[in-house]
Amino acid sequence: MARSGPRPPAPRLDRPDAVLAAVVAGFHREVAERLLDGARERLADAGMAGDLEVRWVPGAFELPLAAQTLASTGRYAAIVALGAVVRGETAHFDHICHVATTGLGRVSLDTGVPCAFGVLTCDTLEQAEARSGGAVGNAGEDAADAAVIMANMVSREPRA
Repeated sequence: MARSGPRPPAPRLDRPDAVLAAVVAGFHREVAERLLDGARERLADAGMAGDLEVRWVPGAFELPLAAQTLASTGRYAAIVALGAVVRGETAHFDHICHVATTGLGRVSLDTGVPCAFGVLTCDTLEQAEARSGGAVGNAGEDAADAAVIMANMVSREPRA
């Protein structure tokens, strides 16, 4: 669903020195690059002092393992997962979307490191383009906002 109304201001990072990473599925490379550009711009607006550390993977199927690998290092306040899965003529779309969605959710729950979901799951390439800096906005920006909000929340809570 597209956002209704104007985009709110970027949330501010409590710790501007926090290190965030992005794992990016390269299968639809042009769309992924636009999502990454949106995430980088929004994190700068949020006050992130350093560069977003980026790791490219072949496709959305590989995103959960990449995110888990980075999260398990303990170096990152949050991970931003970006990419696009476009429906084809077979059930492959459903399987890839399921693995990416549940796998990335598991990374957050298993590691305690927020893993923001910026993976487009679209019926057409045109829909993906519209959601990666086109007429509908940029889901990379939304994922960056989620990463900031969750990194702030997790850092404020005492660990057991």
